[in-house]
Amino acid sequence: MRRQQKNKPTTFHLVKYDSTLLEYLIANFKDKSRTTLKSYLSHRQIAVNGKTTTAFDFPIKQNDEIRISPVGEAKQNPNHRIKIIYEDQDLIVVEKKNGVLSISTGKEGEITAYSIAMEHVRRQHPENRVFVVHRLDRDTSGLLIFAKSPFVQQQMQNRWNENIITRKYIAIVEGKPEKEEDRLVSWLTENAKSLKVHASPTDNGGKKAITNYKILQSNEKYSLLEITLETGRKNQIRAQFELIKHPVAGDKKYGATTNPLGRLCLHASALCFKHPITNEILNFDTGIPASFR
Repeated sequence: MRRQQKNKPTTFHLVKYDSTLLEYLIANFKDKSRTTLKSYLSHRQIAVNGKTTTAFDFPIKQNDEIRISPVGEAKQNPNHRIKIIYEDQDLIVVEKKNGVLSISTGKEGEITAYSIAMEHVRRQHPENRVFVVHRLDRDTSGLLIFAKSPFVQQQMQNRWNENIITRKYIAIVEGKPEKEEDRLVSWLTENAKSLKVHASPTDNGGKKAITNYKILQSNEKYSLLEITLETGRKNQIRAQFELIKHPVAGDKKYGATTNPLGRLCLHASALCFKHPITNEILNFDTGIPASFR
């Protein structure tokens, strides 16, 4: 008789018949709920013949080996530039590191969040593709959504304000804003030559931008902020905090004079949205990066 272990062991299972992965798991792991099995997939805890997959409709054949690993053993993307947070048949949510482009600038061989996500889905099937839904600045870390079809991409983009419920960021800014909490309203215009976005406190014909913040912690030099967006404009946070003379730390382009972490101190931490196909509310929160503390 095998001695019981404190930690749940890795489970190995030999496939009995051809099927798709989630359908097979539901039929053969009756002690697990459908939600639990979907969670195993989205957290990259399931491998078929040694290859990790998150696809519900992944094709499996008789005598394939399924491995279910305990939480914590699932591997991140081998490039370590992005981490897959959630995946289903319609979309992927990833967390990208700072310094990683969302999409290519056109230079040959660039490794981007998009190219890594594309490589991931093509390992599942060579005809699979991903499509850009939105972007983060290169030096901003955090949550990104990719669609798996042009239809889902259009549903997300065309109904962005309806689908997106909450977008939150964590930032370190220089100094301490006068108010503990505030709602910043300004109008943004972009310089065609420098590509820098400028914020105006009055309507100058630019795009209206609204940002809410609250101070989580502060000291003599810096403040840690939680920021919630009401609009999603290019460089919105960076331009607005330059305007109030508390630029994001590490953001030389937008007025910062210090760089305490060797990076732009801005992280897209939380994202809550309505699934464009199922209407399910999906909520993701990566918390405050340890280095920001």
